[in-house]
Amino acid sequence: MRLWLSTLVVTVASWLMKAAGPVAMGDRALPAVGRRVVALLAPVLLAALIVVELGGESWQDLEGDRLAGVAVAGLARVARAPMLVAVLCGVATTAGLRLWAG
Repeated sequence: MRLWLSTLVVTVASWLMKAAGPVAMGDRALPAVGRRVVALLAPVLLAALIVVELGGESWQDLEGDRLAGVAVAGLARVARAPMLVAVLCGVATTAGLRLWAG
């Protein structure tokens, strides 16, 4: 529940920040560097939320099997696998490691 609430808050905050730019800039165009920063803001914040949820408070909940699953899913995406395939690879890795550890 906390993850979804955090995602919603970050989404709304991102929309507000993206809306603040045109309001502040008026008719002037945002420089290219500024456009790239704004475009990357939401994905970076979402990635940070995933890292925080993965590690838990004070990184005490960090589990190797979860970390391996996220790493495999990330590598699958880097290898240009479709999102569903990448997620399934991560799930399979996590489940396999948990089964193997017993």
